[in-house]
Amino acid sequence: MHRRLALVWVIGFAFACAPASSARVDRAEQGAGAVPVLPGIDVLLRDSLHLVRGRRVGLVTNQAGVDARGVSDVTRLLQAGVRLVALFSPEHGFRGTADAGAAVASTVDSATGLPIYSLYGPLTAPTADMLQGLDLLLVDLQDAGARYYTYIGTTIDLMAPAARARIPVVVLDRPDPIAGAVQGNVLDPAFVSTVGRLAVPMRHGLTIGELARLARADLGLGTALTVVPVAGWRRSLAWDDTGLPFVPPSPNLRSIGALFHYPGLCLFEGTALSVGRGTEEAFEQIGAPWLDTVAVLARVRAESLPGVRFRAAAFTPRHPGDGRFADTAVAGIRLEMTDRRTYDPTRTAVHLLAAIAALHPDRIGWIPRHFDRLAGGPGLREAIQAGRDPDEIVRGWAAGLAAFEARRKPYLLYGE
Repeated sequence: MHRRLALVWVIGFAFACAPASSARVDRAEQGAGAVPVLPGIDVLLRDSLHLVRGRRVGLVTNQAGVDARGVSDVTRLLQAGVRLVALFSPEHGFRGTADAGAAVASTVDSATGLPIYSLYGPLTAPTADMLQGLDLLLVDLQDAGARYYTYIGTTIDLMAPAARARIPVVVLDRPDPIAGAVQGNVLDPAFVSTVGRLAVPMRHGLTIGELARLARADLGLGTALTVVPVAGWRRSLAWDDTGLPFVPPSPNLRSIGALFHYPGLCLFEGTALSVGRGTEEAFEQIGAPWLDTVAVLARVRAESLPGVRFRAAAFTPRHPGDGRFADTAVAGIRLEMTDRRTYDPTRTAVHLLAAIAALHPDRIGWIPRHFDRLAGGPGLREAIQAGRDPDEIVRGWAAGLAAFEARRKPYLLYGE
């Protein structure tokens, strides 16, 4: 009975994001016609406490798991009388401070005394012992809007053992921070990895709740899954359109700009170049000590790529998590977004990769295994190495993107 009620609630909520009484009050506070954006944690506590009431709850979250005022989920849930008995953390840990790819140890939360089980280390899925005594798993993780981000992998990896233990999973949804555009190539399922768990594009245009719904279907998971949607969000809204407090989802995605560039510039992690880790502008710039920035800039500027401009930059990585060019002066190229509506970070990255590969074929330093995992297969690297025109490469992605757009429709919760 509970599962049927939850499903009815989710479907209804997708069309009416708040009860009429709450909507009237919020519109009066924000001005005529304004609709507040509230993350899933606020919606749960406002409308749907029945999902957690009387249950022993495990919470999967990190520093970005906060409500519309910036108050942590843990605080809000405990104040509401929810019986939290365990915490789980993804890559970067519960506080979001661990380097990318670094194993995170399980520990105890000093503020609450609750165990924090790491799902990014020797184990990436909860064990039967970790799930012992739980009646429900809540997931509140802020996705970055790019295929490479590991938080959907964490969500997938807990859904299967939860199904075996007959523990329902409730995802407290959050906006896609870079809005709902779909760009890049679609991952070849033969190249599924920790940085590409689903056959989705580089920029997938989905929330983590929608990704969980897609994963449940694509992977045949038997999880009892409920998504508590975001109130007031639509696909055209980026994070800074929502009025919600911005909490960096991980140490090197520190700004909205970095998030927009990430679906493209993350590909450079499969080369010898730096993506700016160890600086304040990680994923807003790329570079190497040997990079001929004048020549690269001449090539990419000649393409008149929409929505972005380029400039030369110099930076020195300090304690970069990837170890690249530590304490070394780097010649770089900074990207500055000028129009979000027309900017395609994946197309831009292909042009940059092609320019650098043409000018520095012996120094770009392809890391084939890692680049191909990020790129969803070897096709992109091989095309660039063969000297194919960047826009020809990008046009070759169109059929896959169209098929994905059709495939994702049953799992969408938000309009344009």
